[in-house]
Amino acid sequence: MDVFKLNEKGTSVKTEIIAGLTSFFAISYIIIVNSIILKDAGIPPELSVFATIFVSIIGCLLMGFFANAPIVLTPGMGVNAFFTYTLVGTLGLSWQAAVAVVIISSGVYCLVAFSKLSELLSRAVPETLKHGITCGIGLFLVVIGLEKGHLIEAGKDTFIVLGDLASPHALLAIFGLVLTVILLIRNVQGGLFIGILVTTILGNILQIRDASEASFALSHLADYPSIFAQGDFSSLFSAKFLMAVFSLTMILVFESMGLLQGLLPDAKEKDFKKAFKASAVTTFISGFFGTSPTIAAAESASGIEEGGKTGLTAVVAGALFAVSLFFIPLLSYVPQAAIAPVILITGALMMKNLQHIQFEDFTEWFPAFLIFVIIPLTSSIADGLAVGFVFYPLVKIVAGKRQAVHPAMYLISGLFLAYLIMNTVMG
Repeated sequence: MDVFKLNEKGTSVKTEIIAGLTSFFAISYIIIVNSIILKDAGIPPELSVFATIFVSIIGCLLMGFFANAPIVLTPGMGVNAFFTYTLVGTLGLSWQAAVAVVIISSGVYCLVAFSKLSELLSRAVPETLKHGITCGIGLFLVVIGLEKGHLIEAGKDTFIVLGDLASPHALLAIFGLVLTVILLIRNVQGGLFIGILVTTILGNILQIRDASEASFALSHLADYPSIFAQGDFSSLFSAKFLMAVFSLTMILVFESMGLLQGLLPDAKEKDFKKAFKASAVTTFISGFFGTSPTIAAAESASGIEEGGKTGLTAVVAGALFAVSLFFIPLLSYVPQAAIAPVILITGALMMKNLQHIQFEDFTEWFPAFLIFVIIPLTSSIADGLAVGFVFYPLVKIVAGKRQAVHPAMYLISGLFLAYLIMNTVMG
């Protein structure tokens, strides 16, 4: 296991395996959910499920062996919605043309990742914004966890109200939350995974399960080539195609950078660069496989909280994605209420980074605050980043602290402003 430098990182095979199991089960819902969302773009769910699994396997192996980072790469929530409901729904592109947009945008992402631009952009982003990104993603996970556990829901007169806490799903989620918190307080190794396992068993005994819309059979694999390498570049120079490429490129580069810096806050610059490159390559590959772009899964934080520190965590998750090819129907036996507590607790732990934000300086904490609140309120990491990055140089200039802003931040801010304008124009 020298390839993963376990001793150097202060971890063990057992810890990494448990972390990989935890990360996989926390993100495993993407196998079914991604297929359901891409169905609205016109991609058959019984085929896109293979694309989701294949690119996740490749991404995890790349992240594990090349970057040695405990990060799971998989088609991202939010990005898949942008693919389906903006590129296809609003702009009217076919799913094949949308795949072409993914390929070109991720090609630009690769150019950034494999050039000195990645170092420049990483240095240009102030630490306060990086911590704001981590906290924003954390609060986003908290909201997702509460929703999955049916503990909150959309209200008639307000955005969010308490869910029906007497419902079977909510009661199961509360049980899982209490159990997992107890295990963490008692420092039980594998507490998050044990929480998922015990809650899943109890949920199935009580017949508390989630309805699945995804159709899957291994026999459909023979039809998978019909969505492989189907990018349609015929409208390459049309205005809507170019707008789509610009917007998606902004999302991929900066959302990925924000996620990786949020998940690996203590990583050395060379480690971040490797993870960034692995993410870029996997994103590029995803277009050819016939799915929406991959990103670093925020749920990777659950495995990191379990002690995952090396690429072995990612490799274990990748192996489980491979195994899931034969057991996808069994994933429906893991209720969302069993996953919800882990996602909620993981998000709460990520919010500890609030302590590193300079609250004594308004020009530092306010842009970070905007990122922190807009990400969960809009369910968009990219939109939260855009608003925070636009405001940072603005408040610094007004406060007479222009010199505190890295020159590249002005360019980044301008690009994000263009992204927000583009998003407004596109719907």
